[in-house]
Amino acid sequence: MKYFILFLLVPALIHGQSKADIVRWQEAAKHVNIIRDNWGIPHIYGKTDADCVFGLMYAQCEDDFKRVEMNYVTMLGRTSEVTGEKDIYEDLLVRMVIDSTDAVKDYEVSPDWMKRLLNAFADGINYYLYKNPNVKPVLLTNFKPWYALTYTDGSISAIQTADLTADDIKKFYQGISIDLAKLKKKDPEQLIGSNGFAISPSKSITGNAMLYINPHVTFYFRPEVHMISEEGLNTYGAVTWGQFFVYQGFNEHCGWMHTSSEADVADLYEETIEKNSSGIFYSHNKIQKPVTIQPTTIAYKTKNGIVKKEFKIYKTHHGPIMAMQAGKWIAMQSNNRSLTGLIQSWSRTKAKTFSEFKNIMDLRSNISNNTVYADDQGNIAYWHGNFMPKRNPQFDWKNPVDGTRDATDWKGLHTVEETIHLYNPSNGWLQNCNATPFTVAGNRSINRKKYPSYMAPDPENFRGINAVRVLSSKDKFDINGLIEAGYDNYMSAFDILLPPLFSANQTLIANDIKPDINKAIQLLRDWDRRTTSNSIATTIAIHWAEKVVAYITRGRKGLIDLPFELNRMLKEMPDATKISFLNEVLKKLKSDFGTWEVPWGEMNRFQRIDNNIDAAFSDKESSIPSPFASSAWGTLPSFNSKTYQESKKRYGYGGNSFVCAVEFGKRIQAKSLLAGGESGAPASKHFKDQADMYTKGKFKEVLFYKEDILKNMEEQYLPGMRKK
Repeated sequence: MKYFILFLLVPALIHGQSKADIVRWQEAAKHVNIIRDNWGIPHIYGKTDADCVFGLMYAQCEDDFKRVEMNYVTMLGRTSEVTGEKDIYEDLLVRMVIDSTDAVKDYEVSPDWMKRLLNAFADGINYYLYKNPNVKPVLLTNFKPWYALTYTDGSISAIQTADLTADDIKKFYQGISIDLAKLKKKDPEQLIGSNGFAISPSKSITGNAMLYINPHVTFYFRPEVHMISEEGLNTYGAVTWGQFFVYQGFNEHCGWMHTSSEADVADLYEETIEKNSSGIFYSHNKIQKPVTIQPTTIAYKTKNGIVKKEFKIYKTHHGPIMAMQAGKWIAMQSNNRSLTGLIQSWSRTKAKTFSEFKNIMDLRSNISNNTVYADDQGNIAYWHGNFMPKRNPQFDWKNPVDGTRDATDWKGLHTVEETIHLYNPSNGWLQNCNATPFTVAGNRSINRKKYPSYMAPDPENFRGINAVRVLSSKDKFDINGLIEAGYDNYMSAFDILLPPLFSANQTLIANDIKPDINKAIQLLRDWDRRTTSNSIATTIAIHWAEKVVAYITRGRKGLIDLPFELNRMLKEMPDATKISFLNEVLKKLKSDFGTWEVPWGEMNRFQRIDNNIDAAFSDKESSIPSPFASSAWGTLPSFNSKTYQESKKRYGYGGNSFVCAVEFGKRIQAKSLLAGGESGAPASKHFKDQADMYTKGKFKEVLFYKEDILKNMEEQYLPGMRKK
């Protein structure tokens, strides 16, 4: 690795626009009309789809340019130019799995219609920067059309690495072996998640199919938008900042909801390496093949300027070398971006029939997600994953496989019909909450014996259990009943967690159990196991359970089927430890609040005081009580919260973000809710105008038809012509 320093320079033309660029942007803006409704949501009208993309990107930048830019800083592998040396290996990871030179090549071979969208994507952002010279990008001053081809999946888990991390890559370049059996799995309740429900006409009061869209992601990860063109585009929903397709949403005919999947789409290979005077080679099918070496340079910010660090990325035909175990190099095979993926992401927003949507699924380039679907013909459907490589089921794909054998190579892709899916089940509903697909329709679900294990390693979770209970318990739903179901706050995990605590208390009752412990136990016995703002039992239960789960899962690697394994794990935990953890919780609450009898809403808060990507929180600033909790405990609405460095209260940072229920009748009826508000500008009235509604689960009416949009119009303008 080589190092050298560049000094920060201020270019003469900061954004580098040419006169031809400006003329082109100004002409494009004439064909776009942005109508902001009374919630600040942009309804973007254009003659062509490309016009809508131009307007969408302009509107996104108006609302939160910072997040638009940082998503591409990340996907270009350039974060350390902004944040410094600590993110060098994060950038190297991105460079390994998302090759920008391939993105450029894909742009060059894109079909004309896609190239128009890509050009409009870049033009919309660059026109915003031209019209707003006061906005200072942290790094990207001129967006390129191919940037969108680095980020072709709208998921928060868009990069799949088979759980290898930047730290594992760092150790490889330091010559340190790791134990892949001890890879730490991401916590799905903290980083990713989602609930998706589909209701068929047989379970609908109106006889219309319905869809419930409830992604659980970090707050402010996606805004709410509407795009309408004269080329058949009329799509509404949530778009990931910087992308030009609606990721979770609906059009006049159908809707789609994505839940993050554990379906295996990335695999690790142990490569046998030989180094000699001719180069570096790996063994495959008894043949020595050269390891490809790709130089790359990572720049990072220091107080003295920009320092550059050079690396060599090593690749076999399986993929980049990302780790070393017992002296063997570990290659990772995946498919983290593709032109086909972007085509699929865009095309589904224009699907008009179930047949069309299935044809789009046949592109098989949705890499990280399951799909829940409903339409105006009464169809409901579920697909578990989409991009699914064919593999020899005799191998253990949960662990690295032998890279020397062609028997372990991927053998093409499974067809969609070969993957796990279910269409129009007789029970009349479908659900997925990031859990096993084998309970997607309750007792009318899919037969697991028909599919290889690598298609669905997903365990069950408490949300999935609760969703099946809620959807099974009612004969029929209307749109309000569907929202009510989606906000069921029963925490089914405590059906398993609490009885062993009660038993421990009885066992140790003679051993000087303190009065506070007995009082807290009684509160928990009387509790209905629902999370509410005024519940003291909720406060005690959650803090105690966090300690218990951390204790019983310590040292455990891989996915844990908690609903299945929790009973056994609790039996192995000493009774004294269960009581000790409860005592610790009570002492901490008393220390922080003067009493351990703290209602959940008093300490569990929603707060939005700035627009930093790493948001600030403060007990000294105003906040709103939230009755919700982490969906890890089984509650269907999700509100992940924690304390921060100087706070005693817990503040939400993720969970329910964009939530929407839609009914597909002769006219679309939909209701939605957004965490905080549409705008990222603290001075905007739309920065947190939905905050109170958010903490109460109170939805707004979606304005889908132009007559309704105009009745509730706040402003209307062409890009670049908005009144200040």
